[in-house]
Amino acid sequence: MDMVSLNIVGGILVSICRDMGVTLMRTSYSTIFSESLDFTCGLALPTGELVATGDFCPSMIGGMPLLLRSCVQEIALSDLEEGDVLVHNDPYRGGLHTPEHTFFKPVFVEGTLIGFAVAIGHVCEVGGMAPAGFAGEATEVFHEGLRVPPVKIKRAGRDVDDVWRLLLANVRTPRYNYGDFRALIAAIDLGERRMADLVRKHGVAAFREHVAALMDYSERRMRAEIQKIPDGRYVFSDCMEDDGIEDRAFTIQAEVTVAGSDIVVDYHGSSPQAKGPINGTLGVAYGAAYNAILQLTDSTIPKNSGCFRPIRVLAPPGTVVNVNFPGPSVGGNTETHCRIANCVMGALAPGLKERSAATDGATHSNFLFGGTDPATGEFFCCYDLTPVGWGGRSFADGNDAVGGINGNCPHIPVEVFEYRFPWHVEEFRLVDGSGGPGTFRGGLALSKTVRSTGTPMTFSYMSDRQKVSPWGLHGGHEGAKAELLMMRAGSGEWLTVAQAFGKVSPSKFANVPIVPGDRIRISSPAGGGWGPPEARDPERVRDDLLDGFITPEQARTVYAAG
Repeated sequence: MDMVSLNIVGGILVSICRDMGVTLMRTSYSTIFSESLDFTCGLALPTGELVATGDFCPSMIGGMPLLLRSCVQEIALSDLEEGDVLVHNDPYRGGLHTPEHTFFKPVFVEGTLIGFAVAIGHVCEVGGMAPAGFAGEATEVFHEGLRVPPVKIKRAGRDVDDVWRLLLANVRTPRYNYGDFRALIAAIDLGERRMADLVRKHGVAAFREHVAALMDYSERRMRAEIQKIPDGRYVFSDCMEDDGIEDRAFTIQAEVTVAGSDIVVDYHGSSPQAKGPINGTLGVAYGAAYNAILQLTDSTIPKNSGCFRPIRVLAPPGTVVNVNFPGPSVGGNTETHCRIANCVMGALAPGLKERSAATDGATHSNFLFGGTDPATGEFFCCYDLTPVGWGGRSFADGNDAVGGINGNCPHIPVEVFEYRFPWHVEEFRLVDGSGGPGTFRGGLALSKTVRSTGTPMTFSYMSDRQKVSPWGLHGGHEGAKAELLMMRAGSGEWLTVAQAFGKVSPSKFANVPIVPGDRIRISSPAGGGWGPPEARDPERVRDDLLDGFITPEQARTVYAAG
């Protein structure tokens, strides 16, 4: 296959996936899709192998191959017909966690099954014990919402009404879920049409040849990248500070073995699975390893199943990285994925010093709330994320206040947040001096203070890094920790939720009542520093001081700038 044809076909496939994502963003009801873009779209073969994906949510990109292979093993391909749409969210069937709903549609050309158009989206409300899907005190998957095995939600182009009724009867916001499901279906409808058009243009045989060549090309590119890492065994460990149920840390360990052009990521040494909802599924264990290695290798490698062939993942069942049924896992893909991916990157840092980075804040400070709109009587809910500082790198400071390594998700703009929900944003700012000092400092954290304005609500929270600081690398210092404080209406005292309500964890809890006038202040963690701070360019130190990125005390003591 000549490279020109290969790149043209590969580019068209990726363009299809991006257009699917734009369709989903523009037609969805919930802000988690329309503003935070917590989804990804892809195309796959009948075997479940990933052909192409859009550059949306990294955790879903890495998790998609196992998820698709699990689904096609369970469904009978002979029972599929044109116009079918299947939905799935089961974390024990290759899924990532219960909010992540996968919609996939078979693509037929002249009666031949060519592949699938796929869209994965984090649906805000999935039922369970807490509004908006993140029950920080869940102890079993049944607390986390409705589990759906791969079932047809449309058959031969027509809705399967019984499935729709079942899905919408088990959530607090059926109208919003209906709209978001239709948006996910609109995305795969577009993908199916565009993929079928491409196959008709080139012919079935030529298309399959192009796709096989494209995946082989991705594999060669990835193997060439892995060969740049010195052979050896690299180990790194970190922890989740608690699980919302027990006040203790849970170890995550990554042992990465490089041998020629092959790489093995082994999570032996990680803690047994937690009672609370921080456990990762097998799909999370795979996706985090893939995400980390994609972060450290050439970003132009086409993202398909070919580039994952040189990577083997070993995740012991019954551990915090591979939960056994019926253990909870809603925080695994959002929070624990970050920690796993950063452990893999930390392990490889000695072998890839110039490409390495200190950890980012590695949490999304997931702020979930819901209540009843007094004007309409309709229940509403929201899933809001808070950006973090990224880690310093060998050539640059970390980025300030951007989405965590596994999300690539923007925060909801203040104007949209205040218009859609009964909150007033009183403060929204970077946290001065929060970035980990280093030759290249960590990115700054974000702090926002919101005041409830309209109606009683319930809020839940899923976060980390409030007890354990984000680590620096190669002599860089730690970044600032996260924090969540609450001030009750009529009080002048800021308290943690653990202090105010007796919760086990200050960062993982469910169903805290909110009344108008209550305030919440969320501060995300910052990125760690890279390299010793005393080696930082004095001009950069002066500029940071003038810009307020570092404090005068840091300039005098940490950077020795006088």
